[in-house]
Amino acid sequence: MEPVTTITGRATVYPGANVDTDEIIPARFLYRDRKDGFADTLFHDLRLDHNGDERPEFVLNKPDLRDPQILVAGQNFGCGSSREHAVWALLDSGIRCVVAVSFGDIFRNNAIENGLLPVVMKDDQVAALSDSVSAAAPCEMTVDLAQQTVRSPDGTTFTFDFEAGAKAALLAGFNSIDLTIARMDEIMTFEDAYRHSTAWIFEPNPSITTKQQS
Repeated sequence: MEPVTTITGRATVYPGANVDTDEIIPARFLYRDRKDGFADTLFHDLRLDHNGDERPEFVLNKPDLRDPQILVAGQNFGCGSSREHAVWALLDSGIRCVVAVSFGDIFRNNAIENGLLPVVMKDDQVAALSDSVSAAAPCEMTVDLAQQTVRSPDGTTFTFDFEAGAKAALLAGFNSIDLTIARMDEIMTFEDAYRHSTAWIFEPNPSITTKQQS
């Protein structure tokens, strides 16, 4: 997983609230293997018509708004079914950060595990940021995880909260498995001490062995 530090890139406002994971990636694409990529599935049924042609009215199909690195959204982004594929579809399309009023809990956890930065800001801040992005489109904005700041196209800087553990993991490019492996020496030391202090647990039980053999 790539470390998440400072993200500077094109920003696009994705309108509406309660954007669910089936909107982000329809369920019929979930059979795919991760290595096959999911970029072409992102917002598939909104982005493309029944012939597979782009719908020109869809926000991410507009010339000045397509291919963003940062998405500015509303309340409850990523709600609905547990679907890690939704995060993969965003990442594979080049989106590294979503700024929103709130996120679906499972989506947010999946985002952090895969290196997609989910930034929560207050409703009025997101509204001001959305206005700035829309007025300046096409535009760039910057999200700095280390400083926990968002710099809008008009130069306004917002701050955001982020839990320390998740922040450290993202800055290092670690998911929960990487964090566990990084502390393997401590884990093995604990295991050895536990086996020593409770050796009776690991000793063979003759009565159980006899019953199994019979």
